[in-house]
Amino acid sequence: MYNGELIEKTKGFMDPEEGERLFQLALDASSRGACLEIGSYCGKSALYMGPACRARNGILYSIDHHRGNEEQQPGEFYHDPDLVDPRTGKMDTLFFFRTALSDAGLEDTVVPLVGGSAHIARFWTTPLSLVFIDGGHTFAAAYTDYVSWFSHVQPGGFLVVHDIFEKPEDGGQAPWYVYETAKKSGLFEELPRTKTLGVLRRYHPGELPRDLPS
Repeated sequence: MYNGELIEKTKGFMDPEEGERLFQLALDASSRGACLEIGSYCGKSALYMGPACRARNGILYSIDHHRGNEEQQPGEFYHDPDLVDPRTGKMDTLFFFRTALSDAGLEDTVVPLVGGSAHIARFWTTPLSLVFIDGGHTFAAAYTDYVSWFSHVQPGGFLVVHDIFEKPEDGGQAPWYVYETAKKSGLFEELPRTKTLGVLRRYHPGELPRDLPS
């Protein structure tokens, strides 16, 4: 089980109900293969998924350049000055992420991959049982994460997208666009959502719908 007290004091934006759903999905998926998240930040989502992977003797890869997304830069709404490296003046969340993994005893389960999502995906060959997209929220960033990684989700695996809002007045539209694009691909079955957490399961070849989108 995950450490709720540690999660609560870890910086991040994961709703507890959404985190619980991530835990359950990772518990299911990690028995079939590796899991991967895009957007580590300070480790809150990894503190949900990591213990699930550990319970199944699995692994969670966690991708982030650790310089903060567009909304976390100085002057932006989600900027946290505590996360600025005083030596460089740049955001740097890697230390906080590694500290969270150490405190949770997850350093043998969660593997940090430091760099851009698309760059890491270029030569990736390992099938994945779960891909969680929660990185940059511009259209370019979110769509790049999707096109870079959706094909690596193995049949029966999950594609999970965070912060999906159907109405612009409720939140940014990039994750919603990615979610809808994945649905329209005909490769994924939509499962029940948990708040802003959209969950899709990749069809097995024999399950593919007859009428695929053109």
